[in-house]
Amino acid sequence: MNKMVGYINRGLAMFTVSLSSFLVFCVIWQVISRYVIGKPSTITDELARYLFMWVALIGAAYTTGQKRHLAIDLLTMKLSGKRKLINEIVIQLAIAAFAFIVLVYGGTNLALKTLSTGQVTPALGLEMGYIYFCLPISGSLMIFYSAIFGYEKVAQLLSGNIPAAEAQQN
Repeated sequence: MNKMVGYINRGLAMFTVSLSSFLVFCVIWQVISRYVIGKPSTITDELARYLFMWVALIGAAYTTGQKRHLAIDLLTMKLSGKRKLINEIVIQLAIAAFAFIVLVYGGTNLALKTLSTGQVTPALGLEMGYIYFCLPISGSLMIFYSAIFGYEKVAQLLSGNIPAAEAQQN
């Protein structure tokens, strides 16, 4: 399981870095075409906006997998032992619920509805529904990571394998 998570982490990192690099290239070209050449590129302007969406959402999924997402952990830091493990399980369930309801369910509905209307981007001519698929993809990845982390915490709780420093405080 850890090997598969490692492959997914590396794949997401490479994908996000590639998209970010291409995004930077588009922005640099936009600046050059606007101020040096005097004829702004409409394609790179639009492409940069959509790349930013993908970088932000796929990067958020990657960050979730690295356990480096934004968190307010005042309560978790004050807890120890079983209480801390239970709190961490509840947090993983909340992350998975949000990812499913908002990103997977809502994002899939948005993408499919947009595809059914046939809405296309002005400069690139891409169907907007495909651009919105970054929402359910990101949400699915977040659910995957939450399931892995939640499973680890549940297994730790059920086995009674609570770290010694935490067990002493309880």
